[in-house]
Amino acid sequence: MELLAREAQEALRQRSHRLRARASSEAGRLAFTEAEQQELRDIEDALARIAQGEFGRCARCGGAIGRHRLRAIPEARHCLTCAALER
Repeated sequence: MELLAREAQEALRQRSHRLRARASSEAGRLAFTEAEQQELRDIEDALARIAQGEFGRCARCGGAIGRHRLRAIPEARHCLTCAALER
């Protein structure tokens, strides 16, 4: 899980950097859409969970999120079962 957390951390940092670079280049200032703001919040929350050693645990049930889901969506907060309940 530690290797997966490091991979996710790097991927999340790169996405954050790309979002910020794109937003700052559009008007010479930071201009984020609502969706981009939410994505940045999700990225920052995921990075905090990695730093706290909580990466890979569902925020709702406490169970494992699953490696395949985390590779696809490193900022995922919920396992598949709980994510379905959130909808």
